[in-house]
Amino acid sequence: MIISASYRTDIPAFYGRWFQQRLLAQEAWVKNPYSSKPYRVSLAPSDVDGFVFWTRNLAPFAEALAAVEAMHRPYVVQYTITGYPAALEAGVPPAAHGIAQLRALAGRRGGDVGVWRYDPILISSLTPPAWHRETFARIAAQLAGSVDEVTVSFCSPYRKTTRNLNAAATRHSFTWHDQPLEEKQALLGDLASIAADQGMRLTACTQPDLPSPSVEAAACIDAVRLSRIAGHAVAAKQKGNRPGCLCAESRDIGAYDTCAHGCTYCYAVSDHERAKAAVKSSDPAQPMLR
Repeated sequence: MIISASYRTDIPAFYGRWFQQRLLAQEAWVKNPYSSKPYRVSLAPSDVDGFVFWTRNLAPFAEALAAVEAMHRPYVVQYTITGYPAALEAGVPPAAHGIAQLRALAGRRGGDVGVWRYDPILISSLTPPAWHRETFARIAAQLAGSVDEVTVSFCSPYRKTTRNLNAAATRHSFTWHDQPLEEKQALLGDLASIAADQGMRLTACTQPDLPSPSVEAAACIDAVRLSRIAGHAVAAKQKGNRPGCLCAESRDIGAYDTCAHGCTYCYAVSDHERAKAAVKSSDPAQPMLR
């Protein structure tokens, strides 16, 4: 089984010690986000085919990655770097920090291990399309040779995302909107061209109306990439979470409302103060994040 850690929270940034304890215990417990019923996920080496880590700050996770490497299991890091202003990402390290971390990972483990995520693309008065073209090009140039794929998506106006964005817009005096499909496709075409110039392919995450000849659909839990890193086949059937999702089957060990980055558009956090409290009160000895 592939272990996802985690699209619900940033385990590398905030819960590295907890993750290490889970590896030692060879199990993690996860609360079903719909029924709240807890269930066990085995982390025994014999049950784990590989890991996918999702993060905006890999620096605190060095010891945990060493423990994974000692298991001789392949891993991929989905590393989000957007360079957004603090009004949109209050607690995210600067883009330069993420770029340095992703470059260092490539230097140590090779260019297959890291995938850059420029995700989500939020169109606002602070980040209009021209801003995205310029910022994406600057980050892509600095990551050239360190990654071969960049995954994007447009901000989806889920209920809690809309609520949190509207509150932030009032607080920081900006506006935002969901672009028409034609404008999204035009922007993606430009970003795909920029990515290609830097030796990267651009993929779109779970937005089936966006892929085109220059933009492929993403498989963020990618058994093919893990197989390439491992040097042997990692068998996993395709089992996406939403329409258009090409991810391989996995088990996610994270929990919602536990990430303290403060991203106003985040679908995984309904209350940022509660998320900060969750980080402060986290107990590495507990089998479940919350």
